[in-house]
Amino acid sequence: MNLFDVYPLYDITPVKGEGCHVFDDNGKKYLDLYGGHAVISIGHSHPSYVKAVQEQVQKLGFYSNSIKNPLQDELAEKLLQASGLENYKLFLCNSGAEANENALKLASFHTGKSRVIYFKNAFHGRTSGAVAVTDNEGIKAPFNKVHETTCLAFEDVAGLEKELSKGDVAGVIVEIIQGVGGLDEASSEFYQATANLCSKYNAVLIADEVQSGYGRTGDFFAFQKHQISPDIISVAKGMGNGFPIGGILISDRIKSSYGLLGTTFGGNHLACAAGIAVLDVLENENLTQNVTELYDYIKEKSAEIPEIKKVKGRGLMLGLEFDFEVAGRRKDLLFKHQIFTGAASNKKLLRILPPLSIQKGHFEQFFSALKSELKNQ
Repeated sequence: MNLFDVYPLYDITPVKGEGCHVFDDNGKKYLDLYGGHAVISIGHSHPSYVKAVQEQVQKLGFYSNSIKNPLQDELAEKLLQASGLENYKLFLCNSGAEANENALKLASFHTGKSRVIYFKNAFHGRTSGAVAVTDNEGIKAPFNKVHETTCLAFEDVAGLEKELSKGDVAGVIVEIIQGVGGLDEASSEFYQATANLCSKYNAVLIADEVQSGYGRTGDFFAFQKHQISPDIISVAKGMGNGFPIGGILISDRIKSSYGLLGTTFGGNHLACAAGIAVLDVLENENLTQNVTELYDYIKEKSAEIPEIKKVKGRGLMLGLEFDFEVAGRRKDLLFKHQIFTGAASNKKLLRILPPLSIQKGHFEQFFSALKSELKNQ
């Protein structure tokens, strides 16, 4: 049987990971500045993480959510301590798309309404509801297009209030910093106005922190910079350092009931062990402080390269923007210098999403390679 061919693939086969590097089947070493779409948060094969997963799978890898699982409670408590967010409950699932599906469903249950507002260049996932609020018509099947949605631009407060005032909006979903869409972030005034308008018109504010959460921006969640309190926060990617896990943090004002949400694999024992290990390493190694320090360093180094017109994003969720398309430079970095970077819908943007444990020396290697390729251009 052949694989269903939906991914254009580089001719590279990683077989091992260690810290900020991966190694292919020929033993070649690559610097990972992409983290598999920001998934690798604490580094490949971190010994504490490996130990936690190994020990758990030797005891019990899985049982259903029909029984007590103290690891879920431990994960929830550690997440509270790491984020500082009081008055939220945790529902665990398996991925970012599933987290957003549950967030949208819960918003509709809570309000009794059906329409959802999202924003230009948004990406929230590829499942039915999540892709319906993603700004890419090319990946929406007719089945996805039956959802009631409205797309607005960032900073359009008047347009947002006009739509909310119609009374049929269940929720507003927003990436605080857009990922695939190109690292754009609205102003604090806009996010605060959005939160106030959601409250005024009884709509649920959903902060999609699937990529920007878990310390990647220097804050535990990106929305915390803007001093808002979303009703629902979706998380995934860095949550498990590669093990499939996701979740939503739900405000206490949204009430639960049996059967309201459900999942087979979400919050299983092995996933929780991985998630707990990630939070322990983030704390013990002070990785959010490392993110903040490296962000300042990257901005400083980027300012020395005239071809870089703008550094977008925050922390280690970054885009280096040029005034030319960078697909060729990405391939040169990968195949000539063995450095993974990422692409965006903005073809002039080079995305940087490394493990949060990365060090200055790794970025020195990157900037040296980048300067070399820009010189050869």
